[in-house]
Amino acid sequence: MRAQRILVTGADGFLGRGLIAALAQRPDSSVVATDVRAVDPARQRPGVVYRVLDVRDSGLGAVLAEHRIDTVVHLASIVTPGKGSSRELEYAVDVGGTRNVLTACLAHGVRHLVVSSSGAAYGYHADNPAWLTEDHPLRGHEAFAYAHHKRLVEEMLAEARRNHPALAQTVLRIGTILGEQVDNQITALFEKPRPIAIAGSDSPFVFIWDEDVIGALLHALSGQAPSGCFNLAGDGALSIHDIAKRLGKRTRVFPACLLRAALAIGRALGVSRYGPEQLDFLRYRPVLHNSLLKSRFGYVPKKTSAEAFDAFVAARRAQGRPL
Repeated sequence: MRAQRILVTGADGFLGRGLIAALAQRPDSSVVATDVRAVDPARQRPGVVYRVLDVRDSGLGAVLAEHRIDTVVHLASIVTPGKGSSRELEYAVDVGGTRNVLTACLAHGVRHLVVSSSGAAYGYHADNPAWLTEDHPLRGHEAFAYAHHKRLVEEMLAEARRNHPALAQTVLRIGTILGEQVDNQITALFEKPRPIAIAGSDSPFVFIWDEDVIGALLHALSGQAPSGCFNLAGDGALSIHDIAKRLGKRTRVFPACLLRAALAIGRALGVSRYGPEQLDFLRYRPVLHNSLLKSRFGYVPKKTSAEAFDAFVAARRAQGRPL
């Protein structure tokens, strides 16, 4: 059934803003946008109800009841922790916040829960297959807070699907998002004069254009898509060497043992927030197969991984920010 009364968590985040802008154009839907901070009036969309609400707040259930919400889109998450962040805070928001959302949905008759998960839930492992499908186990490990928390969230959601099948779930395991305004630790890798590569690893990336993420979310709300868990990525992948070539650069190749030692020293000296575990993040990235997204879910990304990367580069250059 098409979503009619929708609540979005994390509505003032990067994805949330795009989704709210699209939903505001739908005359047959009512939308409640929630975020931990008040949304700047200049960014507010006509017809959308804005509420300041922490995703961990027990008052979420009252908001669902007040607006008779039938569908929740849960986007609130800490993707790139700030300097004042902590593992405890990230767990509380990502895992505890999702538990609060799930509990409120079950208590107040929500029909459909849409969750933005991540390919990181599969984990960064040397024995990851060349292409990961939705049938592969989720092994996000504790060394990586974000990956581990996404795994815990998905385990929680899986238990709810078994025990509460009346609540339909759509879980999107999203690849690396690129867009005209995207800046994060991944895009920072491409800004280096010579992107870092690790000897013996191609470090492949799968990309998804931000507009395709919004498109997939809207498709989940259309009433035409089945529920389930789906990898969300463009077709194909690019190795770090492919990326460097597209940027007109050469990679700087390091032996794994040297890079591991440098990361360990940097953390010990307090000059780097990243430790030796980042080596696995760089060389064992999950490569998401999107066949189920296209064949079962019914959404075909408009941009391939290569096209998304090229569009990102073109946007940066148009902004006067050459990579």
